[in-house]
Formats: sequence, C-alpha cells, structure tokens
Amino acid sequence: MNSRDHQKLVEAISANWQAEMRGYHTYDTLAQKEHDPQRRRTLRTLARDEKHHAELWGSRLTALGASIPRYDGTDRGDAGSLPNRIGGPGLALRRLEIEESRDIARYAKQIEEFGDPDSVAVLKEVIADEADHHLALGGLIRNHLPARAEENHAAQQALDELVAAREKGQPRAASWIGDAIYGVNDGLGAIFGIVSGVSGATLGNSHFVLIAGLAGMIASALSMGSGAYLATKSEREIYEAEFAREREAVEYNEAEARELLSLTYQVRGLSSDDADRIVTRIAENKEQLVQALARERLHTTEEGLAEPWVSATSGAVSTAVGAFIPIVPFFFMAGIPAIVVAAIVSLIAHFAVGAAKSLITIRSWWSSGLEMTAIGAIEGAVTYAIGMALGKI
Repeated sequence: MNSRDHQKLVEAISANWQAEMRGYHTYDTLAQKEHDPQRRRTLRTLARDEKHHAELWGSRLTALGASIPRYDGTDRGDAGSLPNRIGGPGLALRRLEIEESRDIARYAKQIEEFGDPDSVAVLKEVIADEADHHLALGGLIRNHLPARAEENHAAQQALDELVAAREKGQPRAASWIGDAIYGVNDGLGAIFGIVSGVSGATLGNSHFVLIAGLAGMIASALSMGSGAYLATKSEREIYEAEFAREREAVEYNEAEARELLSLTYQVRGLSSDDADRIVTRIAENKEQLVQALARERLHTTEEGLAEPWVSATSGAVSTAVGAFIPIVPFFFMAGIPAIVVAAIVSLIAHFAVGAAKSLITIRSWWSSGLEMTAIGAIEGAVTYAIGMALGKI
C-alpha cells in the first residue's frame, strides 16, 4: 500500500471512529432519559456496541501507525441536537434508525474500497452489529416483539392444512401440461396447414405430402423442444441471478432491503406500521427475507419455475404427436379421399385438444373444443386454397 492509499485509509477509519463515538454518546444519553427498564437496557446495549466499534477502529489506527483522534462531538451526541430535542425521543429514534441504514450502506461501500484485509474484517463485524441495531430500533419505535418460532410453525402448519383441504378433489395442472397442450396444438395446426397446402398444390399426392409432413413434424418438434428448454432455462437463470443479487443486498445492507420491502407493502395498501411489523417478522430469518424480496421483484418463486428438460421433453414429444395426426391417412390413402380423411381426423384432434384444455381452465369442454375446431378449419381452408393457387402457377 503506497503512502497516499495509507493516508486515505487512516482518514476513513478516523471518520468511522468519530461516527461510532457519536453513536455511543447518543444512545447513552437516550438511555439515561428513558424511564422504561426494558427500553433503557436496549439503549444501553446499543451504546456499548457503538463504543466497542470505536475501540475496534482505534485498534486499527494504532496498528497502522496512526494516533487515535480526539472526539469532536458533545457528550450527548446527536441526542442533544435541536431537531431531536424538539421532536422528542420518538423522532430521535426514527432518525437513528435512518442513520443506521446509511451507516450500513457506507460501510458496505468501504468493503470494496479498503485494500486492507484486517480493516475489512472489522467492517464486516460492524455491519452485522449495525443491522441488529436497525432491528432493535424498529422494535423500540413500534413497540412490538418478534414472533415466536412456535407461532410461525403453527401458522405454516395451518396454512398447509387449509391449502390441502381446498385442493382436495380439485384437478391441478402439472408444470408440463401447459407445454404439452401448447405443443400438440402447435404441431397439429402447423402440419395440418402444411398437409392442406401441399395437398391443394399436388391434389393429394401422398408421396409429396408425406415428405413435407414428416419433415415439418421433425422440424416443429425440435424447434418446440429447444425453444421450451431455452426459455425455461433462461427464466430460471434470471431468477437465480436476481435471487443472488437480493441475497447480496441483504448481506451488505439489510436495513435498506427491509425498507424496500416495507415500502412495497405500503404501496399495496398497508399502513407504514403494519408493513414494518410484517417485514420485521419476515426478517427474523434472512433467507426468508431474501425470498420475499425476490418474490416481490420477480413475481414468482423457485417452486413456480418449470424444469428445462421437463418442458423440452413435453414440448417436443407433444408437438410430434400433434404433427403426426394429419399425415397418418396419407400412409394408406392418396388423392381427395386422403385429403378428406386427414381434414376430418385433424378437426377431431383439434376438438379433443381444445376439450382437454378444460381440465386446467374454467371454460366448458365443448366451448373450448369448438373454438379450437373452428380455428383449425379456418387454417386448413386458407392453406388449402393457397396451395391450390400455388399449384397452378
């Protein structure tokens, strides 16, 4: 480390020492004015922590060959400032809560700037304590206690039982069913269009229809499978990347993460007190806090993500199955009869696929089936007409 970097490090640590000493005097003053024994003990604990942090920074200054600075504040810290005297203890605690959040952000930035491993180790210890301070101040401001673990367990158990009771006897769509239905529909519609068009151009020549149909079936299946795989994999990778970012944000600045989640709930209609209370309980478990933040940002959970290979397999196989249906008659027939049979079989398949959608939707089976049949009929008629026109060119 050169002399310039050394000087910058000493100046930053000296500023940290001053901030922690000011925090010590602030909490100590508020503790002396507090009448409630439990709240007074909490404030004294915060004061001791701030003094310990100052001692850690003082030790680093000594190790770096610098002298410990002289405290430049008052013996009442920020508790003696005019805004805090006018606003009273409640406003003073709220200001301190905000300051703790800013301190965490400042220290997190210093982790990236400091080139001294021992100073970084102190930063990480201080950040962890400051996050606890932010939580403690939130409790003092809102006068609530964190939920007990057994209460959370009981609530989760009750939720699981209620969800199980509601879903009993109700069909649920597996993650691959949507891909399968879409694949069958895509393969059936695309290849029915190809078969109709080639039939119109060749008057049902089975040789050309089979070549075009089988080639289209393979291409459609591979395209659908690879597309489903890449889309699902990308969605999962995006989720994992965002989840990692949220975890890092919570690790370095939990206070800011809690504030973000609280504001999100307030935008949805909760009061600030209710939102803060909910976030405080969520934040008892850091992993739970990360999951809540990721859920709000991405509007999904890891459980809601499909598996890439499952989506790829169901998409490819279902597309191939749907695509194979319109070309089956041409293995045994040719000419107009083959075209008529292929059209009938394809329209029946369209109706069946549409009716199958009713298993996972709220629409009636006949309504969904007729809709698919109408779409298939229009598609077949249009492509057949285009094929006939092209065949005459």
